[in-house]
Amino acid sequence: MGGSCCGPGAHPVHLWPPHFAFSDHHPWDLGPHSGPALLVSLASEVQDLHLAQRKEMASGFSKGPTLGLLPDVPSLMETLSYSYCYVGIMTGPFFRYRTYLDWLEQPFPGAVPSLRPLLRRAWPAPLFGLLFLLSSHLFPLEAVREDAFYARPLPARLFYMIPVFFAFRMRFYVAWIAAECGCIAAGFGAYPVAAKARAGGGPTLQCPPPSSPEKAASLEYDYETIRNIDCYGTDFCVRVRDGMRYWNMTVQWWLAQYIYKSAPARSYVLRSAWTMLLSAYWHGLHPGYYLSFLTIPLCLAAEGRLESALRGRLSPGGQKAWDWAHWFLKMRAYDYMCMGFVLLSLADTLRYWASIYFCIHFLALAALGLGLALGGGSPSRRKAASQPTSLAPEKLREE
Repeated sequence: MGGSCCGPGAHPVHLWPPHFAFSDHHPWDLGPHSGPALLVSLASEVQDLHLAQRKEMASGFSKGPTLGLLPDVPSLMETLSYSYCYVGIMTGPFFRYRTYLDWLEQPFPGAVPSLRPLLRRAWPAPLFGLLFLLSSHLFPLEAVREDAFYARPLPARLFYMIPVFFAFRMRFYVAWIAAECGCIAAGFGAYPVAAKARAGGGPTLQCPPPSSPEKAASLEYDYETIRNIDCYGTDFCVRVRDGMRYWNMTVQWWLAQYIYKSAPARSYVLRSAWTMLLSAYWHGLHPGYYLSFLTIPLCLAAEGRLESALRGRLSPGGQKAWDWAHWFLKMRAYDYMCMGFVLLSLADTLRYWASIYFCIHFLALAALGLGLALGGGSPSRRKAASQPTSLAPEKLREE
């Protein structure tokens, strides 16, 4: 298997309609098409194989198997089978061809656990579903498109974006947990814990495949490769920057690998803007996507400059208070940006944002200006180790 860690399932290849997204106005619309992402990733994996083969020929000797490298170039039928694989057909997650191949070539699929991991992953979904139904019923999005909404007091208009984003999160939590459970039920994306797999990318450490069913059964497995949402991280991380990492995690890996790293800029903020622009295009042509996604780089620049200028000067108690305030503003920024994502049209998005006086845009600009005035460094130069990632204890993190 090209030296990659063992994957979970010698299953037959199933063909199904290609990866797609629901209609823009469907209540379970889950975003961009996955098919192009799969083929871009496959092209990169094939290119890596060719580069490795050229280096091997130039050196004159054969190296051992390389982590994640394909054994050979897939045929047309293998490419079509990967592109039309039923796993992740509706809502993702994104997976590499190497992950798909490991699944097919797993020598002992019966030794890979699926029922317990599935139940452990699925248990919060019913609660999230009920919360989605309740919040979307009490705070319908359509109300924001009505003239009567703008006769409400400013505090009411400001508050409304909070339950709208809450319903938005609950909807995606249910759908992505269900998608992960579909993968887990098929044994797709399971690797030994020792492989330290990453969402989207797969194993980061070599892990030789087991030589017998007994050895395979003795290994501890996880499904981090196909993990698409970290609900805890999304809700409780402190920074806008970290919030992106916990949301649609396999696609975030794809964006970082193939868009961010190849961006025509060196600045973290400019690279993020380039990535967000292409992500908006991937979602569709609705102006709300672009307005929302392109607000993110401004928030990244603002939080990075101000945090590097002020947080380190505070006492431990002051830093804790800072983190709580930062978390609160991070959530309000995502509330604000979510309105463009769900309202979609230019007129509806700008009308709502104007009704609350573009508060997040002006707040971000003020924070950026203050950070620059105080000599705050670029976000790309900040030391990640000194920054908080979450407000709640790690032991509360979901399985």
